[in-house]
Amino acid sequence: MSGPVRVALAGLGWWGQKITAVLQAAPDEVTIVRAIEPNAEFAMAFEKAHGIPVTAELDAALVDPDVEAVLLVTPHSLHAAQIAACVAAGKHVFCEKPLAMTRAAAVAAVDAVEAAGLILATGHERRYEPPIARMIAAADRGEMGRLMQFDATFSHDKFLSLDPTNWRLGAGDAPAAGMTATGIHLLDLAVRLMGPAKSVICSCETLASELPQGDTISAFVMFKGGGTATIAANLAMPFVSRCSLFGSEAWIDVRDRAHVEAPDGWVVTSARKGGKIEVEEVGPAEPVRDNIVAFARAIRGQAAYPITTGQMIETAALLEAIVSSSKSGELVTL
Repeated sequence: MSGPVRVALAGLGWWGQKITAVLQAAPDEVTIVRAIEPNAEFAMAFEKAHGIPVTAELDAALVDPDVEAVLLVTPHSLHAAQIAACVAAGKHVFCEKPLAMTRAAAVAAVDAVEAAGLILATGHERRYEPPIARMIAAADRGEMGRLMQFDATFSHDKFLSLDPTNWRLGAGDAPAAGMTATGIHLLDLAVRLMGPAKSVICSCETLASELPQGDTISAFVMFKGGGTATIAANLAMPFVSRCSLFGSEAWIDVRDRAHVEAPDGWVVTSARKGGKIEVEEVGPAEPVRDNIVAFARAIRGQAAYPITTGQMIETAALLEAIVSSSKSGELVTL
């Protein structure tokens, strides 16, 4: 099959609107042919603005022969059942992060998709940010030497204005402060760079808000192959996003100039052994679009999707351990 991959977009909230906007810039790769949204107001506005049919239930998209794949931009607690339904209907699946809240749920999703010969992708667009992609490539080539530590934070205060009953703040979908909203991206990067986690201990507190599941979480992760990571995600401070990777031969620090919702480039600081510290400005890119385009190209057989299912499982396992440690304050072994 050729031409753009025809997708159904499930979820027309904040991030569904972002995805719609970026995909309008990639019409040769992906086209939205229908949408799913239970909120009648959102559905009517979307259909009027884009001329795309919208239904309240996912089932209508699953029986539509024109739909090749489904983009799930839905509450986390719905992912397992929705992925299973998509696979049963023979649809490829792009699922927003977190793919699953537990290792078992991630394994079930991966096994079902692979058994059906379909493509599974997930919303970890941080990998597609040019300086992060360069960081990963440098590590893979061995240019950074022995990787020893990954240190990162991704925090903002966008959720302070949400109604306390919003699913993004609920115990089922967001049980550990900002870890499922922002920190999960950093867990994906940590697993990609450092490998499967061995153990984790974290602290989750409510320090500057009344958010029901806490506003401040920090995790200290140890990896099976050696090395550590410190991951922080705060929901009550001005936006900040930074990733630092330290190796025996070099280190790289990447700082976002703006939230990925409206990317504005990055500031990259780096140094090699025996060299001077260098600072570079990297211009804006659109990693959200690039991630979904990579999914579409995998469906067309043009290139493998770069986030492996094994990494998806290990990231879900680490998230599960962090949620457990956030409640007990104790070390959790994976």
